[in-house]
Amino acid sequence: MSSEMAHETERGGKSVALTIDDGPDPRWTPKTLEVLKKNGIKATFCMIGPSAKAHPDLVRKVLADGHRLCDHSVDHNTAMDKRSEDYQKQQILDAKKMIEDVAAGAKVRYYRAPGGAFTPYSRQLAAANGMRPLGWSVDTHDWQRPGVDRIVETVKREIANGPIILFHDGGGERSQSVEALARCIGWLKEEGYGFDFPKI
Repeated sequence: MSSEMAHETERGGKSVALTIDDGPDPRWTPKTLEVLKKNGIKATFCMIGPSAKAHPDLVRKVLADGHRLCDHSVDHNTAMDKRSEDYQKQQILDAKKMIEDVAAGAKVRYYRAPGGAFTPYSRQLAAANGMRPLGWSVDTHDWQRPGVDRIVETVKREIANGPIILFHDGGGERSQSVEALARCIGWLKEEGYGFDFPKI
């Protein structure tokens, strides 16, 4: 497993990978799954360990729909890169275990540091434990709730940066994220993009 950041899709070409962070959330994850299912698209869900533990049914629903799992730490500390290696290890491996304990035998294939707070150590630790470090190319800033139009415009503007697109289904009220996701998928399809998983 490479410890280099994943910034491309598995099949390459004109394809994107949708990544959904900070869930699972009992209100917004089902709505996000509905949008993806309606469009026949698979995504990668970057889950907070305690949220996965609290909502095992949602973790299993994500898997049943054919999506992949990503470890997004225990506490979503965006200053993890300033903390000790022991702290980083606890955050990464404890979250992985929480997710896999309820994942019915499925593996967590990626690790995404909260806020992109990776370190060389955390990338190597993730890789040594079977998880590809997962970056992003397009940050929609949907968590700030700037309005659906603004989120969609960000995707249109930044898709030239690369194929990994960041959305959220947890961490707050996500109605804008759900609507923007649906609209972005429509636009991406019109533009001839395929949908894929990040390269492992």
